[in-house]
Amino acid sequence: MEQSTAKKPIRCKAAVSKVAGQPLEMVEVDVAPPRAHEVRIRILCTSLCHTDVTFWRMKDFPAMYPSILGHEAAGVVESVGEEVVEVSPGDTVVPVFSGQCGDCPDCLSDRSNICSGLPFRFLPGMPRDGTTRFAFAGTGEPIHNFINVSSFVEYTVVDVAHLVRLGPGLMIPPDKACLLSCGVSTGVGAAWKVAAVEPGSTVAVFGLGAVGLAVAQGSKMRGAKRIIGVDLNPDKCEIGKRMGITEFINPNDTGGKAVSEVIKEMTGGGADYCFECIGSTAVTAEAFSSSRMGWGKTIVLGVASGAAAPISIPSYEILRGRSVVGSLFGGLKPKTDVPLLAQKYLDEELELDEFVTHEMGFDDINGAFDLLTQGKCLRCIIWMDGASAKENGNGGVNVKPKQNGTLV
Repeated sequence: MEQSTAKKPIRCKAAVSKVAGQPLEMVEVDVAPPRAHEVRIRILCTSLCHTDVTFWRMKDFPAMYPSILGHEAAGVVESVGEEVVEVSPGDTVVPVFSGQCGDCPDCLSDRSNICSGLPFRFLPGMPRDGTTRFAFAGTGEPIHNFINVSSFVEYTVVDVAHLVRLGPGLMIPPDKACLLSCGVSTGVGAAWKVAAVEPGSTVAVFGLGAVGLAVAQGSKMRGAKRIIGVDLNPDKCEIGKRMGITEFINPNDTGGKAVSEVIKEMTGGGADYCFECIGSTAVTAEAFSSSRMGWGKTIVLGVASGAAAPISIPSYEILRGRSVVGSLFGGLKPKTDVPLLAQKYLDEELELDEFVTHEMGFDDINGAFDLLTQGKCLRCIIWMDGASAKENGNGGVNVKPKQNGTLV
């Protein structure tokens, strides 16, 4: 598509969430051209994350309807707005909910990945002006975007601070690239950057969804000796062991003992690192209780549905050397670290194929919600054109843009 289209809206399909918990509706939308510092991209494929499901179910603030959810994706730049110099039409990109402006004190420091120049927020709207680039075709009624990405649409507009360019040397398939835009990066990064898991250490992972399994893999890559997986689904035991889990605990099979009690008995006092990957304040407290006195660290990754819910931890346990730390996007700086993970996949150091358990076309997106809410998949890849990379003959995401939408 020619760069001259940059100043024109594109009409295309989107899966819009209109009512909390109800199936998404496939409709035609107009996607506005990118403004300054913005990029319009054609989505190749997207996947469904538990965060999408959490907000899809949400009836209270900060939920906003109608909205276009989705934040794990891979795409190709269609056009760019003014002031954009780091990407060009035709570039392969991964949109990321967490920004990296590159200029603020946090982006310039190794101590944080939380950009203060464009602070992360759950509220809708583009990060620089709070407005949307989506509207229903015909009526012009605005549609809210979602955590800086909105990938359940054929074309989307993303601030350049939330885009990672994958250069020609990173020929990673699109279905694997999109996993790096949230879940897998979050888990691997938490073990790598936030916990800094040490060789020979003991790790406990609470929740073996995609993020938890990525934590296990990251911990294995860091040299952890024992990685204990905790999940209510017995089917997670087998795949967990393929991803690095050495021992498995089902809380329903502990004979009435608390999981923390079982882990303390297994480890002789508690795990060195505990990761909460569910989004439950009760599980966070249990993970903390499972950590070793003196130096045990609990890393919180899950997004709780009740964001204001407090975590209950006895203060004297903190005094005894245990700690709790939060982890947003695994402590990774997107533009710096996502390409490193992509290279690790190409070098066969990072496993991504195991995470893709289902694939489907865009029109069947509600089926992906059913699979995830029923605990039947890790990641379902949703192809915008209904075909897989193999069927398209594209070995990687460096493909030429094609026009799925209509200029209006």
